[in-house]
Amino acid sequence: MFLDFGCFPYFWHSDFQKKQTLFRRLYPQVSEGKTLKNTIIMGLFSFLKNVGTALVGGKKSETKSTPAAGGSHALQELENAQLAMRLTNHVTTLGLKVENLNIVVDDDKATITGTAASQSEKEKIILAVGNVAGIATVDDWMAVAPAPAPEPEAKFVTVEKGDTLSKIAREQYGNPNKYPVIFEANKPMLTHPDKIYPGQVLRIPPLA
Repeated sequence: MFLDFGCFPYFWHSDFQKKQTLFRRLYPQVSEGKTLKNTIIMGLFSFLKNVGTALVGGKKSETKSTPAAGGSHALQELENAQLAMRLTNHVTTLGLKVENLNIVVDDDKATITGTAASQSEKEKIILAVGNVAGIATVDDWMAVAPAPAPEPEAKFVTVEKGDTLSKIAREQYGNPNKYPVIFEANKPMLTHPDKIYPGQVLRIPPLA
């Protein structure tokens, strides 16, 4: 279900009032009746929590210590802040183009705000964050910088056991020889066409 705040489609969640308040704080120009072109609030994306890139110290689920009584909340907040910092550094290291990037982690959920340079950069940032061990959900609140023409959104697919980029290209495009399109669409996260793993989420752009 979509709710339309001016030019912004908005995905319905149970905590609607909370997100509406956050929306108006992050994008006051919309509250004032102004238009920010090509900006879309995407919503929630699911990932497999215990697979993916391990950032400094391995999977969060493996490195998480048992909190002492009375200190669980403070320890959780510290772990969330540390993972958020690592995720931010991860996106920066990949060289993905985004202004005012901010990532907030709440257990296994990462909420991302900022302004991506393009729709494809936005999707790559979502995948870069979601394909990290310890993250099960990405809540995307990024805007997209204005562009002369809207860039089409890509489809997200999850790699299954036995998949190759050629197999995925055959399933998605009807031609296994189109696998370089998928490889290019997932750089710099992918460094080689053969280096994919079950549970990884990839973006599949429409063919030109």
